[in-house]
Amino acid sequence: MGGGHGRGTGPAVQRRLTAILVADVAGYSRLMGADEEGTLAALKTLRREVTDLKIKEHRGRIVNATGDGLLSEFASVVDAVHCAVDVQREMARNAGVEADRRIDFRIGVNVGDIIIDENDIFGDGVNVAARLEALAKPGGICVSRVVRDQVRDKFAISFEDMGEHQVKNIARPVRAYRALLAERADRPSIPSETAAPPASACGGWGCALSSAAARPGCRRVHPSQRLLPALRAVIPIGRAVCGHARPMAQTARASFWRSAA
Repeated sequence: MGGGHGRGTGPAVQRRLTAILVADVAGYSRLMGADEEGTLAALKTLRREVTDLKIKEHRGRIVNATGDGLLSEFASVVDAVHCAVDVQREMARNAGVEADRRIDFRIGVNVGDIIIDENDIFGDGVNVAARLEALAKPGGICVSRVVRDQVRDKFAISFEDMGEHQVKNIARPVRAYRALLAERADRPSIPSETAAPPASACGGWGCALSSAAARPGCRRVHPSQRLLPALRAVIPIGRAVCGHARPMAQTARASFWRSAA
């Protein structure tokens, strides 16, 4: 039996309530204008190593992926927000890349009733998620009020009220909330399988690609394979910046294994 019925004698319309995550690359046209090949290579790597991996890890489904955009759905709004936070925290580790070359995602999360058409999804729930994404800052997450209400006591993050916004093709104003990714001590922390090591152990991706390359004996690189996906993810970005990512990454890997031995 379908999730709903169309009017008259038309075929049944399948509907369901779901959490929708929309992600988009900030400044995509500018990035492509500066370096088409480098941007595409970096985006493919980030999709493979970060966004697609996190969506699968949090039990989501990728509905549609365009050149610079991504639409996914989750059975749980907690999983959707957890995925968004993990993606943005992982992306924050490439902050050392020059601003005009850096890839940043904007993410919007909403909960709403959707229409299912084969493998695609439609409806106001999807449209609101897309509008929320447009309201987010590069590297940020914007959620609807219902999402905020569902997850506000489950994560060690807080939400800033952005007020109501009249957005395109949505009849009523949308109340938006900005996720503040700094953790709060009075809330449970968000576990992550690829969480960055402490700053005292490693400086993040920058440490792997600069400090270790400059000093082959550097022991600041954390002895954990959690760093390797980050190394692979940043190589195309490094190539786009200076064309020397391969020898730098090879030196960093050699230093990594010597340090871990």
